[in-house]
Amino acid sequence: MFSNATRQAATELLERYRSAGLKIATAESCTGGLVAAALTAISGSSDVVERGFVTYTNEAKEHQLGVPRVTLLSYGAVSEPVARAMAEGALRESLADVAVSVTGIAGPAGGTASKPVGLVHFGLARRGRPTQAERHVFPGDRDAVRHAALERALALLVQAAD
Repeated sequence: MFSNATRQAATELLERYRSAGLKIATAESCTGGLVAAALTAISGSSDVVERGFVTYTNEAKEHQLGVPRVTLLSYGAVSEPVARAMAEGALRESLADVAVSVTGIAGPAGGTASKPVGLVHFGLARRGRPTQAERHVFPGDRDAVRHAALERALALLVQAAD
C-alpha cells in the first residue's frame, strides 16, 4: 500500500518516538487517515500511535477536535488557524504527546484563486511547546497532493521528536 520510502520513514519515526517515550495523535482532513495508516502499517506501532482523527467535515472538526465554529467560518477549513486548532484539539482529546494535523484541497475540484488545488496547511502541537503551522502548495493530481501531504506530515513529526 505504501512505498518502501514511506514505510522506511514511518519505521524510523516510530523508533525515534519509542526511544523518547512519546506518543502520537493525528488529525486529518484531506489525507483521510493516510498519516495514521502509514504509521500503523508498521508492526508494533501501537506503543507509539495513540489515536487518529479523520475530521473531513467542518462539523467533525468542531465536534471531535473542538475547532471553534467561528474559526471555521472566519478562515475556512483550509487555513492556518484551523490547522493549529486541529493539532491542539488532537492533543487535548488524546493521551498523545505530539499531534500533527493536515487540512487542504487535494482536488481536482474545490480550489479558488486564494486557495488553489494543492494548498495544504499543517499544524504541529507538542505538549509544553508552542504550536507550529506550515503552508504548502503541492503540484499534481489528487493522489500526488495527498502523498506529498503524507510525506510532509511524517517529516514534521520527526522534527517534533527532538
